[in-house]
Amino acid sequence: MPDDKITLRVESDITSLSAGGWNACANPDSRNGLESPLKSFLLKDDLKHERLESSPQAVCAVDEDHAFNPFISHAFLSALEKSGSVSADTGWLPQHLVLEGADGGVLGVCPAYLKSHSQGEYVFDHGWAEAYERAGGRYYPKLQVAVPFTPATGRRLLVGTGPQAPAARKALAQGLTTLAGMRGTSSVHATFLTTTDAAAFESEGFLPRTDQQFHWTNRGYGDFDAFLGDLASRKRKAINRERREAVENGISIHWLTGSDITEEAWDAFFDFYMETGSRKWGRPYLTREFYSLIGQSMAEQVLLVMAKREGRWIAGAINFIGSDTLYGRNWGCVEDHPFLHFEVCYHQAIEFAISRGLTTVEAGAQGEHKLARGYLPVITRSAHYIADPGFRSAIAAYLERERSYVESSSEELSELGPFRRSHDEP
Repeated sequence: MPDDKITLRVESDITSLSAGGWNACANPDSRNGLESPLKSFLLKDDLKHERLESSPQAVCAVDEDHAFNPFISHAFLSALEKSGSVSADTGWLPQHLVLEGADGGVLGVCPAYLKSHSQGEYVFDHGWAEAYERAGGRYYPKLQVAVPFTPATGRRLLVGTGPQAPAARKALAQGLTTLAGMRGTSSVHATFLTTTDAAAFESEGFLPRTDQQFHWTNRGYGDFDAFLGDLASRKRKAINRERREAVENGISIHWLTGSDITEEAWDAFFDFYMETGSRKWGRPYLTREFYSLIGQSMAEQVLLVMAKREGRWIAGAINFIGSDTLYGRNWGCVEDHPFLHFEVCYHQAIEFAISRGLTTVEAGAQGEHKLARGYLPVITRSAHYIADPGFRSAIAAYLERERSYVESSSEELSELGPFRRSHDEP
């Protein structure tokens, strides 16, 4: 089909898309990719038809991320929608882009949402919204390319991994700016991007933004003690002490995954989530049904680290398991105990990753307290399309200064990590 047109359409319900078609783009099982140049495409929906020209030239040399990522799977994203966690009522109206060939086959997809606020994103633009509205503009609605409520790096322009992937990625990025114009949005924001997707967005005029998180890296450790052996003596002793104190008062720690995660366990974890989330955010984002749905569809990719005392669950953290990364997400508790948060969220995640041979633990957004526990700063990336030229110029200047600060901060924090230097005593 070298000269055939391809089509971009907008879907407001991911469940109307086949899981197989979506997952073949999100987490392809092989490197079989698109087989022909993408010369032009149509963006269409129920309201309007638009035509854009797409160049077949690559925007990035390689697609670097072939790892399985649970958050961009059909099961995870559809659970958000089916449970009502993501909907027009919660300010997240799905506007997923679907790239199709002439035969109707799915060549690429992009998870996108029309937003009426800036909650649940973890890349903060509240100040931008306030400034634009003070100047007489209308910041909302905006278009968000993301996994809702999930500050984890992953692909967003989801295409196959063959030689035409860059052209398909380009088509999706162009389609987002056209969709923004059709919907009358002020901007498009794509968050927690791989370097490949970040480059694709930047080539289409999106402004690059950086931030940092703290990730743990497996250096081939055989067990947790081997990891501790890499730390400076003082840091090693501090972790051993807080691990001992965390499980005092008769507390035991349990790993639940797969069929071990019962509805009773979900009930307990949801209580933790609501108790802690209500204090942090005011209104927790995820519904109880969401947890049952992921328990039914992807329990093998879920790890619950749960703490029990006197026969009842008192605290827990939910993690998702990728092919090489453990992703820490929500934590909650109904009893406060010293260091229990660090044990359940960070130390147990490291132990599990070592036991599974995983290379990385991503422990969520922010948190310099993670540094002392072996989690080092890592740059995260987002991309932003601002429709108003004057506002775009102001944002571009701000982001240039911010990127410089983030780079300097990351370098300084890396020097403060807990790992032994060559002159340190063992």
